[in-house]
Amino acid sequence: MNTSDEMPLALVTGAARRVGRRIALHLAQKGYAIGLHFNSSATEAERAAAEIREIGVPVYLLGANLIKVQEITSLFKKLDVIPNPLKVMVNSAAVMMRSNLMEIKVEDWDRIMNLNARTVWLMTRESALRMTCGGTIINISDVGARKNWTGYGAYVVSKAAVEALTRLMARQLAPNVRVNAIAPGLLLRSSDLSEEDWQVLVDRVPMRKAGDPQQLLDTLDFLLTNEYITGEIITLAGGTQLV
Repeated sequence: MNTSDEMPLALVTGAARRVGRRIALHLAQKGYAIGLHFNSSATEAERAAAEIREIGVPVYLLGANLIKVQEITSLFKKLDVIPNPLKVMVNSAAVMMRSNLMEIKVEDWDRIMNLNARTVWLMTRESALRMTCGGTIINISDVGARKNWTGYGAYVVSKAAVEALTRLMARQLAPNVRVNAIAPGLLLRSSDLSEEDWQVLVDRVPMRKAGDPQQLLDTLDFLLTNEYITGEIITLAGGTQLV
């Protein structure tokens, strides 16, 4: 049995809330020490860390505003003194803002693109440099990356960039590091969306139901365990990509 220092580390961005939190808890249950990144959700991060400690694995809180390059640098300096070897990195942090490409302000474009796309590039690059004995990187994309959602123009562009980065980095980092992505559709209703509006979206899905976050975790497990897959984007959207 591995000691706590020998236990492999999984770094998860945006791990204090929603999908990122579920991923962090799931990987802890799989026996990974957790690098739990958060930005402004310190209270939620502490609660998630407490749950992970109850599982019996180490957890390291890594606060950083990933829009700021220097804070990404600082995050990895903290990670470099963690005894657990980095084996898994999940790029989950993202922002989804409404935006009309004819009206969006440059600063809002920069915020969306820098967090959703540039951060994936930088986190992937820095993680790969530390995966000297191999590792896996999984990016959380969105079915919207291949849709023409004019109400979320900048978000769509940013997630399309994530999928291009997934393929490019997979080719560049093979065979030592595998890079894949999951592109979910409707999984968790946001607090600013009413149940009625959520149901309207669900009714448009060919499978006529929203996804279950457990299905994302099952897909994550598949990508972690199948060592012959790299450069793939698995769409998990109930057929939304078909309409």
